[in-house]
Amino acid sequence: MAKLHIRKNDTVIVLAGEDKGKTGKVLKVLVEKQRALVEGLNMVSKSTKPSAKNPQGGIVKQEAPIHISNLSLIDPKSGKATRVSFKKDGKNVIRVAKKSGEEIK
Repeated sequence: MAKLHIRKNDTVIVLAGEDKGKTGKVLKVLVEKQRALVEGLNMVSKSTKPSAKNPQGGIVKQEAPIHISNLSLIDPKSGKATRVSFKKDGKNVIRVAKKSGEEIK
């Protein structure tokens, strides 16, 4: 299993596809499929049956997963897309933005 450069709660920018250039917060990372759910991006319409949660049923808009390769982390310093490097600090592994050298929390 590959180590991914994106984690939950990261702010990312979309590099390709319909939502190119838009930014959002990562809600969930699907490691096995190498995809991520980003808040408010890649919205799809899904038909739902009436249920206790949604008694009316009908069409619901929800986020669909985006492939990790189409996402890039946003540099905390400049606010632009950046690549990520991993540095070891004793036992801990720290993610560092390539553009500014700033640590990504």
